[in-house]
Amino acid sequence: MSYDESPQPVRRRFGRNRLTLATAALVPTALAGWLVWQGVSGQDGGGPPATAAGSSASASASTPARDDDAPGGSDPSGPADPTDPAGTTPGTTPGSTAPTGSEAPADPSGPLAGKVVVIDPGHNPRNREHTAEINEKVDIGTTSKECDTTGTSTNAGYPEAEFTLDVAHRLRTLLRERGATVTFTHDNDRPYGPCVDERARIGNKAKADAVVSVHADGSAPGNRGFHVILPALVKGGGADTSRIVGPSRELGERIVGNFVRETGSAPANYLGDGTGLDVRDDLGGLNLSTVPKVFIECGNMRDSTDAGLLTDAKWRQKAARGLADGISGFLEK
Repeated sequence: MSYDESPQPVRRRFGRNRLTLATAALVPTALAGWLVWQGVSGQDGGGPPATAAGSSASASASTPARDDDAPGGSDPSGPADPTDPAGTTPGTTPGSTAPTGSEAPADPSGPLAGKVVVIDPGHNPRNREHTAEINEKVDIGTTSKECDTTGTSTNAGYPEAEFTLDVAHRLRTLLRERGATVTFTHDNDRPYGPCVDERARIGNKAKADAVVSVHADGSAPGNRGFHVILPALVKGGGADTSRIVGPSRELGERIVGNFVRETGSAPANYLGDGTGLDVRDDLGGLNLSTVPKVFIECGNMRDSTDAGLLTDAKWRQKAARGLADGISGFLEK
């Protein structure tokens, strides 16, 4: 997922040496996660722009108008990714070992027994076949926005919508093993969507203890790393996030710390000022939520290094573990 944003001055780039420490203990907050990563990675100065956490995301001046913001988004069709020999046939998940159908129910003795988690796999692999429908505007509380977009893809054609489903399946398995009741907003079981307003309603209706929307970004090459999007304080129309801003931030902070620890990925070097957090008021899935909810952009599909991670099944399993650990830390507090 990506959206057109205003450029800001260049401020810093974060180093990319491999993590060698801090893999044993849970890192409960975004700041702690960033300090762990920074302490073992260092900085090399310069680089794409960054914004302070709590402000709207901003991309490099060289970043093109990004495909998720355009009506219909990008067309994720294309050749198979050479880093993912399983191919990218629509409806399949390259390199996936995660279940795609029904699986064992939640463990009633697990630490998350009684907790409800809604997983929202970003986009839908068949959205590109229904551009008229996904371009229809829906009410997001303070304004209106397209029902959904196609999402982005790697330059070699691995679609974001396939990536999000694969990570979602892996995450569901881990959470059920810990006792959580897990609901999806969709599981590639409908021709398009659901629209962003319906995605929010699904979490609300489930009275979810936490909702996580899984995405990958489509920014400019050189923009690397992950970030978690938090709801801004929004009141107007059908939107009122006043009750979820605080708990959503805590959920996001816990995810950031654990995502760093499990994947070795750094917080985004192009927004969030190194915290891995970004606050936005223009996303219907957040504006209309009445339960704690965050988005995660797991990496930049248009950067070749990040794409190499996103197309690696082993890395996707690490990403799912980081998300599961962050959600667990939030729910077990």
